[in-house]
Amino acid sequence: MIRILHSVSNMDRGGIETMLMNYYRHIDRSKVQFDFVCNKQKPGAYDEEIQTLGGRLFHSPGLHPLRYFQYINFFKKLVHQHPEYKVLEVHNGALGVYALNSGKRAGIPVRIYHAHGQGLNMDYKIVLKWMCKKLLRFNMNHHFTCGLKAGEYYFGKQVMNRGDYVFVHNAIDVDRFVYNEALRNSLRKEYGLENAHIVGHVGRFMHQKNHTFLIDVFAEIAMHDDKAVLVLLGDGELQNKMKAKAEHLGIGDRIRMMGNVGNANEWYQAFDLFILPSHWEGLPVVGVEAQAAGLPCLFSSSITSEIKMTGNAQFLDLKSGVKHWAEVSLTLLRQVQVRNNMREAIALKGYDIRVEAKKLEDLYLKMYNNAKSIR
Repeated sequence: MIRILHSVSNMDRGGIETMLMNYYRHIDRSKVQFDFVCNKQKPGAYDEEIQTLGGRLFHSPGLHPLRYFQYINFFKKLVHQHPEYKVLEVHNGALGVYALNSGKRAGIPVRIYHAHGQGLNMDYKIVLKWMCKKLLRFNMNHHFTCGLKAGEYYFGKQVMNRGDYVFVHNAIDVDRFVYNEALRNSLRKEYGLENAHIVGHVGRFMHQKNHTFLIDVFAEIAMHDDKAVLVLLGDGELQNKMKAKAEHLGIGDRIRMMGNVGNANEWYQAFDLFILPSHWEGLPVVGVEAQAAGLPCLFSSSITSEIKMTGNAQFLDLKSGVKHWAEVSLTLLRQVQVRNNMREAIALKGYDIRVEAKKLEDLYLKMYNNAKSIR
């Protein structure tokens, strides 16, 4: 059995973490095990499951400029104690250079950078992130990506044009998301939403996900549909700000913020429309999940077109404005919905985890066996 070391923020419920857990649950763990370097001290929702599956969790000093050399020493000590680590896979955006450079210094031969997005969050670390992004290419020697735009953003056109990358699809367990009317009725009854027209969204409350635009769109929808309810799954630093915005617009009682739930698959059944107006994405797992549930989906045109897997997905430009998004949403909400089984469509696009996990397993084993020849 080989062990793959993944560098993550922490193993809480989020797009990257959910993707990793989908693979971890379905990979042959008698051949390949996952361990995680978490760069936040905060415990993650998946920690207990990881340990049950045989994985290890390590906590780094964090991705802070003043702790860089402390981080390097942490990594050297970790690899010294666990010389079995020959493959490092990094999922930390631009700040992934911390793990890549530390892994290089510690002698890990296979250093994979996994591109998940196509933008940098504008916060106080933006200058540091920009500098770190420039250094990524000097410290990685394998390129994984969820989509073409994400790969081009982090690796550059030359790498993508010569095909020096591996697509790792954000695959899902399709069975958990295929439309189930009994689940739909049960959840809607539990929350008193039997007759509601539910607009759904799944995502962390952060600038990238564009909740402020989504709430403006819903406010316009609510003016024309007195049964409309917005259900938001996720948490994050902007959640309280969005609550205040909803109250200011007079729609606080029409919005349900459910938090970081463990039953998103059930909520997709309850939704009538899924909206993802992100400023940017790599290839969002939630978009795959929503389509697997047979939902009509509205994506911003900033999201890669690869996310379109069924005829139920549409793209709208954010510049087209709140009223246009609301008009399209209202049209979809008023249509009689037929929630078809989308299993075959999702599988044909390469997003069935049972198939994709075996491919990744084989790739890890090949990389590990070739590790001695890599410098």
